[in-house]
Amino acid sequence: MPARRLLSVWFPRLGAERLLRRMGADNDLPFAVVEETGQMQVLSSVSVAAEAAGLRAGQPLRDAHAMCAGLVTRARNAQAEAGFLTALVRWAGRFSPWVAEQGGDALVLDITGCAHLFGGEAAMMDTVAQEAGALGLTARCGLADTVGAAWALARYAGCTPGHDRSGDAIDQEARATRSRAAKRRHWERGGAAPAVHTQARGAAPRIAPPGQTHGALADLPVAALRLEPEMVAQLGRLGLRRVADLTGQPRAPLARRFGRGLVMRLDQALGAVPEPISPRREAPRFATRLTLPEPIGLTDDMLAALDRLVPRLCELLREQGQGARRVRLQAWRVDDTMQAIEAGLARPAQEPDRIRPLLALKLDEIDAGFGIEMLRLEAVQVEPVHARTITGHAGAMEAARARAAGETALEDLIGRIGGRIGLDAITRRHPASSHIPEKTAQVLAAAWSEPARDWPAPPTPRPLVMWRPEPVNAPDRPTPPERFRWRGRAHDLACAKGPERIAPEWWLDEPEWRSGVRDYWQVTTARGERLWLFYAHGAALSSGWFCQGSFA
Repeated sequence: MPARRLLSVWFPRLGAERLLRRMGADNDLPFAVVEETGQMQVLSSVSVAAEAAGLRAGQPLRDAHAMCAGLVTRARNAQAEAGFLTALVRWAGRFSPWVAEQGGDALVLDITGCAHLFGGEAAMMDTVAQEAGALGLTARCGLADTVGAAWALARYAGCTPGHDRSGDAIDQEARATRSRAAKRRHWERGGAAPAVHTQARGAAPRIAPPGQTHGALADLPVAALRLEPEMVAQLGRLGLRRVADLTGQPRAPLARRFGRGLVMRLDQALGAVPEPISPRREAPRFATRLTLPEPIGLTDDMLAALDRLVPRLCELLREQGQGARRVRLQAWRVDDTMQAIEAGLARPAQEPDRIRPLLALKLDEIDAGFGIEMLRLEAVQVEPVHARTITGHAGAMEAARARAAGETALEDLIGRIGGRIGLDAITRRHPASSHIPEKTAQVLAAAWSEPARDWPAPPTPRPLVMWRPEPVNAPDRPTPPERFRWRGRAHDLACAKGPERIAPEWWLDEPEWRSGVRDYWQVTTARGERLWLFYAHGAALSSGWFCQGSFA
């Protein structure tokens, strides 16, 4: 059986080159895609010309304009980039039937048994790069036995290390040498910032021969193991900068110092730990769009567009027997940017009257800008809707009663409120399988659960208000005290009803129940207060009286 061979195809300028294709511009244009991170705008992707001018992804926009006055920018559309990568999955299907997305800017192909159809592995990688170039995309490939090794080779093979300020070279110099080194830091006075790892121009894609993954990764930086930047910096301060530096270290100290994630990534790259990949399955899409002859911006115009989009989407859902649980409305503006709103439903719906009001509530969140030229409505999460269910007489009577009372009224109310505060903020209580008083109910999201039909009745009534057990100052004996002190007040006993003995769940270690078996009493004081007291017989903790609730 041949060894498994995986090909990683990385598109380092996916965001910028996607927009350059739409604009019809060439790669000679200094172009960058901008995204907002907190209170600052940074570059998320740059073109070839912008990179030649010294710009890089992650750089603040104000610094980029200072370095390149002719820079052209566009706002980032993360959803459009994800859709473009999905289209590239279909394009890569001609090379292998097993294609999956790898992050947000790469693909991974299982080419086991496929390379000979293209003249070998090297010829296949050249073909992939050439066809991607014909599409206006830059593609860098890596081929190895594991997913992690292919990912590392695609990004770091042929890299030339730049200025490295890990701390070992500068911090241990003499004082005079350190002062001269500070004067040489021209990038702090407006010059071009150094790159820690830059891709060498014209570097050929790297291939790790079967069974030689360890040697192919040995000279790569530790960042090639898909580690967090903070962990890479910590390893650099210890002098562990290459993958070979890590493979020669004992695993137990590495796991104790940096966590199991570092050891897992290293084992995945070397093939000691399997890392399965799942091919992307083409799921049915339920979407419709409306192209407008003139840009619109008024709320009334968008409501009129919803009147045409929502019935069309519901018709598509009914044809496939599906109901929408989450819908997304995308508004494409004339400046080639997009804004989107989403609405969730507490029950799958395929009726326009249940979907349109939820979207209408959020139309104010869309900024029309210079005008909207296209609207697209998509059901991003669907569930099957069964039009007919076989039930008995009891089920038929209950269904008829629900229809008479309006079976979707509660779900529609949950959807409307959830559109304001979020569906996860609306909860309902369900019975739980436990005899512990404070654990007899569980809180579930109302949108993703059914109402509880029958609540199991407790052996004795439960208090209206329940809190954590509070100590009661009373004689240490199991019979109800004639006089006790609780919350700084003295109480006289009028009557007591009980006891109800409840034992702790021995298979769980509950800190509140380390006092052992409890005898619960319904106590009425001389002032008319009805309290829920219990006597703990003592186990890991000492015995005594406690108050846990109050009746109405």
